[in-house]
Amino acid sequence: MNILQAISNYSEIPLSSELLLHELKSYSRPFDKIDELVKKGVLLQIKRGLYLPGPNIQMQGPEPFLLANHLYGPSYVSLDAALSHWGLIPERVYRTTSMSTKKSKVFNTAVGAFSYTKLSLPYYSYGVKQVSLTSKQTVLMASPEKALCDKIITTTGLFLRSKKQTLAYLIEDLRIEKEDLQPFDIKTMKTWISDSPKSTSIHQLIETIASFH
Repeated sequence: MNILQAISNYSEIPLSSELLLHELKSYSRPFDKIDELVKKGVLLQIKRGLYLPGPNIQMQGPEPFLLANHLYGPSYVSLDAALSHWGLIPERVYRTTSMSTKKSKVFNTAVGAFSYTKLSLPYYSYGVKQVSLTSKQTVLMASPEKALCDKIITTTGLFLRSKKQTLAYLIEDLRIEKEDLQPFDIKTMKTWISDSPKSTSIHQLIETIASFH
């Protein structure tokens, strides 16, 4: 199998050095071959040890959300990227936003910007779903409920203390429609409160959403 065929077989996932070295095992100096493929535009290096199909070959690469999962982990897509994916906010999002148990970090890459915000366990692990984007691409992403909670928790200076204030934030600031909040799983959200940063704000959010039912 030649290297172009190998890249094609794995084109919908980020290509790790380990995978490329396996495909290049017949070469005496495989790292030099990887460098050559990058220079020729056959591979695009995203960071050390992580590659995508390059600009000089016609191959569909992985979705940004899947790349985000691989670029820095453990992590899951959340905040504005997830809120937009679930159709809760109208804005188009230009940065893929994620949560991680590791320190906050930003990657500016040739295929876009990726940011990661630190969350502590066990709250981090709540409300994370496996979401299929294509038949070959499944990503870790916050549920609609968790993405909204994460947004409130990570917004500096935001403390929700009344229904009126919460409604203003949801409807005027985020431009979320009331009817889009009605399907939220309030029962599950309540189980997150005790481990949640800004627990008072999350409690107020839940009480406000509950009033829509």
